[in-house]
Amino acid sequence: MEFSMIFMISFSVLILCSSLAYGQVAMSTSPTPSPSPAPAPTPAYTNIKDLLSVAGPYHKFLGYLESTKLIDTFQIQANNTVEGITIFVPKDSAFKALKKPSLSNLTDDQFKSVLLYHALPRYYALADFNDLSEKGLISTLAGGQYTLQFNDESGTVRLDSGWSKTKVTSAVHTSKPVAVYQIDKVLLPEAIFGTDIPPTPAPAPALGIGPSADTPSAAKSEETGSSSKPSFSGSSSPRIMMNSGIWTQLVLAFLGGWLVLFF
Repeated sequence: MEFSMIFMISFSVLILCSSLAYGQVAMSTSPTPSPSPAPAPTPAYTNIKDLLSVAGPYHKFLGYLESTKLIDTFQIQANNTVEGITIFVPKDSAFKALKKPSLSNLTDDQFKSVLLYHALPRYYALADFNDLSEKGLISTLAGGQYTLQFNDESGTVRLDSGWSKTKVTSAVHTSKPVAVYQIDKVLLPEAIFGTDIPPTPAPAPALGIGPSADTPSAAKSEETGSSSKPSFSGSSSPRIMMNSGIWTQLVLAFLGGWLVLFF
């Protein structure tokens, strides 16, 4: 009896140990779930106004963006879209050098289109312009008809609007989603400046200043000066006739007096 009890207890312990060992083996062989990938970091917010204010002499371009409220359009394209934005910003000296045609002759909508023409609705690094040069005309933020032609010549990026040509002189900011490149001329779209623009009126001449001697009007006045001056040749004949009449009357009076004395 005692032997049976010992056998039963030993058998139960053996079964319990086997179950625990099998459970440990099963747990060790089960696959470990792989950790989920971390989400991609969100690009930092880029304030285009602050960027252009401190990056260089771009106060003229920035002032135009603010006065037309297009700075908001640039800001939304930069931070609220997946594509980002690429901006070509002229220096202040480029606007001062722009004499003809004048931007003052444009309508409000045309002026806004000129500003939007200086941006592409996508982020482009410098290395991307080589591919852009092979794609032909590229649409700008101004719309489909406002296109640019790019040419990458040994690392120098050149832009052709059909009316004006310029080049990228420096990279101001190239952190995605915003790229800003400096250009040396204002981009004038052919869609606007390809038509006849009213010429800038010439300044009015200063009052009280006569024409110089070498001007055509002065030369003409010198040529006709003799005819404008008063001539005394015509007025001398009546004066001579008047004098001769007086002398005739005096001679006749003298002769008449002599006749009275002798007769």
